[in-house]
Amino acid sequence: MTSPTAQPAPPTTTLWRPTGPEELALVEAADWRAWPPRLPEQPIFYPVLNEDYAIRIARDWNVPASGVGYVTRFEMDTAFLARYPVRQAGGRTILELWVPANELGEFNRHIVGRIEVVHEFLPQS
Repeated sequence: MTSPTAQPAPPTTTLWRPTGPEELALVEAADWRAWPPRLPEQPIFYPVLNEDYAIRIARDWNVPASGVGYVTRFEMDTAFLARYPVRQAGGRTILELWVPANELGEFNRHIVGRIEVVHEFLPQS
């Protein structure tokens, strides 16, 4: 009797998401496995493709707006991500994916592993 061969894990892509405390609390409530639904005024969910860009947003935007900023990192099924073209939102390294809010549930099902906090920024004193 032959034992079944384990299938190799699908290739993944690392994404980052700058976030504030409210969104992060919802991610924690989802056991660090899903992003919360968008609010009506948020038609797009946009993870970013590099850590430096995520740091700039968390530090320079989330901290003044919310008092704290976080950078999260997560892995996604690379084949699934092919449906979302990379958007250049500024300079050459300002790269995002734009995920329509109504596709976020399916997007979440393709997260591999857990979402993790990799940086926290507080106001400078």
